[in-house]
Amino acid sequence: SSNSSLSGSSVSSDAEEYQPPIWKSYLYQLQQEAPRPKRIICPREVENRPKYYGREFHGIISREQADEILAGVEGAYILRESQRQPGCYTLALRFGNQTLNYRLFYDGKHFVGEKRFESIHDLVTDGLITLYIETKASEYISKMTTNPIYEHIGYATLLREKVSRRLSRTKNESRKASVTSEENTPVEKITSLVRRAALTQNDNHFNYEKAHNFKVHTFRGPHWCEYCANFMWGLIAQGVRCSDCGLNVHKQCSKYVPNDCQPDLKRIKRVYCCDLTTLVKAHNTQRPMVVDSCIREIEARGLKSEGLYRVSGFTEHIEDVKMAFDRDGDKADISANIYPDINIIAGALKLYFRDLPIPVITYDTYSKFIEAAKISNPDERLEAIHEVLMLLPAAHYETLRYLMIHLKKVSLHKKENFMNAENLGIVFGPTLMRPPEDSTLATLNDMRYQKLIVQILIENEDVLF
Repeated sequence: SSNSSLSGSSVSSDAEEYQPPIWKSYLYQLQQEAPRPKRIICPREVENRPKYYGREFHGIISREQADEILAGVEGAYILRESQRQPGCYTLALRFGNQTLNYRLFYDGKHFVGEKRFESIHDLVTDGLITLYIETKASEYISKMTTNPIYEHIGYATLLREKVSRRLSRTKNESRKASVTSEENTPVEKITSLVRRAALTQNDNHFNYEKAHNFKVHTFRGPHWCEYCANFMWGLIAQGVRCSDCGLNVHKQCSKYVPNDCQPDLKRIKRVYCCDLTTLVKAHNTQRPMVVDSCIREIEARGLKSEGLYRVSGFTEHIEDVKMAFDRDGDKADISANIYPDINIIAGALKLYFRDLPIPVITYDTYSKFIEAAKISNPDERLEAIHEVLMLLPAAHYETLRYLMIHLKKVSLHKKENFMNAENLGIVFGPTLMRPPEDSTLATLNDMRYQKLIVQILIENEDVLF
């Protein structure tokens, strides 16, 4: 790598500008070499030309005629109406000394496959790039994912955004540790430093696994894959981006990226309705801070409140609390001088659980919990519930554990608040677990088991967790 000028001492200033080892430019060069589109205009005026096609439309002509019109000009293209199926349109494109015919569709945008384009010209440009690269480099592309740089450079997005913060926090311990290590190349040196800095700062972090949340993305200007370091070719939808942390990779590379998403607070716009693991990783907390804040408040002033969790607070006040958390995160003020009615805080906590895209008791484990609840022998039932609990994702398990310790405290004040474990089960069953398929019948049939699960979790929280 050309980064050999980086010495250990200048690490903290270079960390921000740290660039991974050289990007692999082969596919970028191929894209530059790909044939350019050449529109062949129809010399005569065509009747009934669809309004979304231009003069490259030649009306009803045969494949043979299209082939003659395009002969010998690489990248040349025309549009025609099919002779066999009038009303169906075809793109005829000259590539690799032959004429290729594609069925063409329009729904406000032009498309042949899944990518949709504003103009025929863009569609053809993208098609020629793809054809050219796949012809020249199919073997290269198939091996592209096998020797990724991802492991060597660490997590590229993490590096860019968190390095400087973490380095400044971890001061010099980790710097001494890694710079005096064996004869590493300077690039490895700075990488292991970043890695170690990230780890040191995160001694208190909760190492929950989280998959990336990849969505197809159109990159403006040249972009490289942060997994394999190869160029992402094409005009649009060249790759995918993780909407939680910003990692950019090829679609085919995304299958190989480990479940190590580190959500970035700048990308996580709200607290409610956000995936539970994503939220705790973004805030680097053990549980969602909403849960901690609400429970702290309720235990401080509401444990003896009659009908706690059953009596509902005013909906608009509960919405206010939700907005405060979305806006201010853990700085949201939910104290008694703003919300004297504790039922508002209890309502906000229940709403948080109801709004989760994946419930605390996940869709994957739902039916196993219901099956466990149906076991008649109490000891076997407890054993079965414990086994299913072990299948929950770490952040879900931790949140459930914490909530059950709290609800146990609530039930110990049942003389004042009239909320025993069974009553709390009635309230929290449907809040913490929802059947994967949204059928009213399933929900009705399962309700008593949902109640029973939560009741058992509360009564046995010391044994189960």
